[in-house]
Formats: sequence, structure tokens, C-alpha cells
Amino acid sequence: MLAGVAAFACAADITSKVLVVAHLRPDQPVHILGNVFELWLTRNPGAAFSVGTSYTVVLTLIALTVVVYIARTARKLRSTGWAITLGLLLGGALGNLTDRLLRSPGFFRGYVVDWIAVVPRYWPIFNIADSCIVIGGILTVLLSLNGYHLDGTRGERPAPSPGDSGTPVSPDETADAER
Repeated sequence: MLAGVAAFACAADITSKVLVVAHLRPDQPVHILGNVFELWLTRNPGAAFSVGTSYTVVLTLIALTVVVYIARTARKLRSTGWAITLGLLLGGALGNLTDRLLRSPGFFRGYVVDWIAVVPRYWPIFNIADSCIVIGGILTVLLSLNGYHLDGTRGERPAPSPGDSGTPVSPDETADAER
């Protein structure tokens, strides 16, 4: 599930960016739904809200770290909700990471293609990868607040007792310890 969601999100992001770069000009926004949305080609060297424009290499390394973390976490994943959530985060990170690695001005310094604008412009221009990351972040909060765990269980976990290593104990070991 995680891989499928991530692949779909990343493919949708990359495909949309290829189409936008091929068909839009930075100085000519296209109005959609009257004055509600605009398609507006921009290139962002920073993170959300164009923060950190001089830290493109650092942002690239952070995205790589997120990808590695999600890939490692996937081994213990047993929850459909978390699979979708982490798939959205992974797909979004990979979509923007592709820009950082392959677009100008160069490897690890590439600008992310943003193209969706909400009018009036209270919100920054964004792309599909950004949307997946935001939705994944919201789902992370909701799943965590509702007690869903990566392993598919739900509810609070009992606090470990003093000296407990957190490893399961067999009934034989429990009987030996009680003697």
C-alpha cells in the first residue's frame, strides 16, 4: 500500500511538472474557475513559503533523510492508515527531491517547480508534492491523536516497568523469575 501510494503521488507530481514546464510561461498565469485558482509557473529554491532559499543543499539532504526514514519504517508497518500517510509523505518528498536533484541550477541545488496558486494569494504557490506532504502531515497528527500505531494496534501502550528492556518474556521466564 505504502509503495503504491508513494509511486502514484510521485508520478502525478512529476507528470504535472513536466506538463507545466512544457506549456506555461512564468509571466502568464492561467485563470481557472474564475478568479479562484491560477496555474502559475514558478521555481522555488527554498522550502514552503520560500523559506531557506539559500539552503537548497540542506533541504535536499533533509528530503533524503525523510525518504530513508520512511523506507526503514516500512518494515514494521501493519496499519493501512499509516501506509497511506507515509506513502503520501514519501511520494511528496520524492517528487520535490527529483526537482532538487535534476533541475537547474544543478545537482542537489535544483529549484522545485511550483504551479498551483489560490487567489487571492494568501497561500504560497505550491505543487502536487507539497499537497501530498501537507495531507500526510495532517493524517500523521490525526492518527497519532487517535492512538493508531505503525504496527496496526490502537490505544495507549503500557509504560515499561523499571528495568524492563521492552523485550517479550516467555511464560517459562516469568515462572522462573517469580520463584
